Amino acid sequence: MHIAVAGNIGAGKTTLTTLLAKHYGWDTHFEDVDENPYLLDFYDEMQRWSFNLQIYYLNSRFTQIQDIRQNTKNVIQDRTIYEDAFIFAPNLHSMGLMTSRDFENYFSLFNLLESFISAPDLLIYLRASVPKLVQNIQKRGREYEESIRLDYLKRLNERYEAWISTYDRGKLLIIDIDNNSFNENQEDLGKIINSIDAELHGLFIEK
Repeated sequence: MHIAVAGNIGAGKTTLTTLLAKHYGWDTHFEDVDENPYLLDFYDEMQRWSFNLQIYYLNSRFTQIQDIRQNTKNVIQDRTIYEDAFIFAPNLHSMGLMTSRDFENYFSLFNLLESFISAPDLLIYLRASVPKLVQNIQKRGREYEESIRLDYLKRLNERYEAWISTYDRGKLLIIDIDNNSFNENQEDLGKIINSIDAELHGLFIEK
């Protein structure tokens, strides 16, 4: 079974992925941040490196999905291949940070790769306001994220909401992070686990 956690920068995807993996005994696939060869350059010069970064993520996530589908264990994934295609890449294009030529090339490749993959059995979307995202970003203190602008986070949030409102690839669970401190409060984490248990029960019945 493939579970995925989606959400904006600073929503708490990695933290929740870690906690749920520990609780359920799931294998994990994390977003490649520390080893990403383009990320620092991208935040320093977005227009120059946007296409390179998105192609890197597309390759990385496609490889992850292949590994997940070959795994006999249940797996939880930090961020999905769809978020790059429907949120990050279109946002860069609309902001003038990726040319139409590069965006069309990227999306054509995504459409091809998507024909070879399956969507997660359960998608967990972490919904958070921009102030909450900023608070979380500041807490973790990644130097390259200090230059992220509020309007950039706001645009991403708008695209996330538009994507989630039409998501129909599988089961969906939405968690409001503004009202759930799962990283600090065991009771809040328990509420998420109870919601996931209800969704997973349905998945096991269907299979």
